[in-house]
Amino acid sequence: MANIQLVETSLRDGNQSLWAALGVDTAKTLSIAPAMERVGFKAIDFTTSTHMGVAVRYKQENPWERIRLMAEAMPKTPLQFLSTGFRFISWETASPEFMALAFRTLVKNGIRRFALADPMNDTDSNVACARMAKAAGGEYVVVALVFTISPIHDDAHYVHCAHKLVASRDVDALYIKDPGGLLTPLRARTLIPAIVEVIGDKPLELHSHCTIGLGELVYMDAPQWGVSAVQCASGAASDGISNPPSERVVSNLRALGHQVDIDDEALAEVSRYFTRLAEAEGFPAGQPQAFDAGYLRHQLPGGMIGTMRRHLAESRLSHLERAVIDEIGRVREELGWPIVMTPFSQIVLTQAVMNVTGKERYAVIPDEVIRYAFGKFGRPNIPIASEVMDRIDSLPRAAELRKEPGMPPLSELRQRIGPELSDEEFLLRATMPANQVDAMKPLGVAPRIYDPEMIPVKNLIRQLAARRDIAYLSVTKPGFSLELSTSAAGDVEA
Repeated sequence: MANIQLVETSLRDGNQSLWAALGVDTAKTLSIAPAMERVGFKAIDFTTSTHMGVAVRYKQENPWERIRLMAEAMPKTPLQFLSTGFRFISWETASPEFMALAFRTLVKNGIRRFALADPMNDTDSNVACARMAKAAGGEYVVVALVFTISPIHDDAHYVHCAHKLVASRDVDALYIKDPGGLLTPLRARTLIPAIVEVIGDKPLELHSHCTIGLGELVYMDAPQWGVSAVQCASGAASDGISNPPSERVVSNLRALGHQVDIDDEALAEVSRYFTRLAEAEGFPAGQPQAFDAGYLRHQLPGGMIGTMRRHLAESRLSHLERAVIDEIGRVREELGWPIVMTPFSQIVLTQAVMNVTGKERYAVIPDEVIRYAFGKFGRPNIPIASEVMDRIDSLPRAAELRKEPGMPPLSELRQRIGPELSDEEFLLRATMPANQVDAMKPLGVAPRIYDPEMIPVKNLIRQLAARRDIAYLSVTKPGFSLELSTSAAGDVEA
């Protein structure tokens, strides 16, 4: 029997999977920090550069301030930053010196653990990133073996990647990252022991999703094969296309004889919080998913399936859904079996739709497919099919994109954007539109307290305040009382 640790994922992956990364802001984050600190998590899957961009673009909040405040509120539990290759906010490949600055700035603001997940399983890139993260002061680096199903992603592929990764002294642990929830107990029975055999005493974690009901089943078997930590979400931020639910996972692991040393009351409080948050804000709650064998063929994330169906319906092409799904498999093979995770899921789906709806296959090739073929997002696992590559090379647009300049030297970029800027502001302005950064709230202005129980009250007050036929209003609930009245002059008095 094993002693299993938990990595909490609600604030990052749960929020991203179920709420499009828009469900959490600084106040919602800080309000649950004390309970999270008490649980005893191995780490908190906290943010990515994409989430930092969302904080600026949609919440007008400073993401660096959010990291700092959360690190201060949780001094014992490491906050994790997920990095997907050599990129920061923008999907364009960043220069090594730019990434080094990003890692240093993240550490300075409170990130202690880095998770590295190259979408191509490019071990050289992961090792280079691990070296940067450690040089920047990162305490712990865990590198992903991104799982997918294809003819080239067999156990030998992952063993080869694991062998190269553990040779790096900058890699503290590995984790199997299963973004599609594709890993079955049968496959895990051979894959996990094969990886454990080559990584020695370095820990192995497991991160899966409940998209077709497999993630939680694999979590139950994983400890006996050598996994020492599982990554879970809580309450309404779990299940569905998100990660397995923490409370249920803990209960079932203990029932199977494993040890999970956490504060159960604190964990229950975390779960209740995310459930109340979803109810108050009208967010969808994750629900157990039925098994769908068809998903193994296309592997699209759940949210993208809904988007595909909506777009086809709007174009009155719903009858082509099966043809598009079949085409996804063909495109993926021709493009060298990219793993179906961002940005490759979007790239493959777009090309498949264009192939099915166009006059002929690859009659139209989007810029992002061309950039992918040229290695702008990393090195494809195997060469792209020659006939597809020939078509891409023949396009006038391809010649233009080949000449696209890469990121300029850091000193030149600083001079262009503003040499007087702090590292925090420089990194945002180098990767985001200036007007979005300008719209951020000043430091200290973003709310820091959120109570989901008060949201219905606030909504009721707003609705009643908009009416002109009410002269007196009284709202009472346990621990709260409010009276509003309209004076003869029409002023509101509290």
